Amino acid sequence: MHRRMNPREAKRMMQRMGLNMDAMPDVEQVIIKTSGKEIVIDEPEVAILEMQGQKIFQVTGGKISEKAAEHKLTIPEEDVRLVADQTGKSLEEARKALEECGGELAKAILLLQSK
Repeated sequence: MHRRMNPREAKRMMQRMGLNMDAMPDVEQVIIKTSGKEIVIDEPEVAILEMQGQKIFQVTGGKISEKAAEHKLTIPEEDVRLVADQTGKSLEEARKALEECGGELAKAILLLQSK
């Protein structure tokens, strides 16, 4: 027959083993981002377990929803300047053209030259 350990005893035993566990108060949302989707957990309970300098986050409960990840294209500033220099257009026009063309320099230059 197993005797149930009270929470205080469990905490003392964990501390002797070098483990420390604390609840993280006031967590409103946890977001897990993968390359293809976002998992959103609203109103979860989060505990942090610290062991040998590593932190382990335990997320429990909450309302879970998933959505496809949004991929925002990042355009390097030097590309924007290059397109602006090649076409004589403003940096803003060059940036918009690069965004429209998926960051492809040649397509952006051709697009601006055709305007």
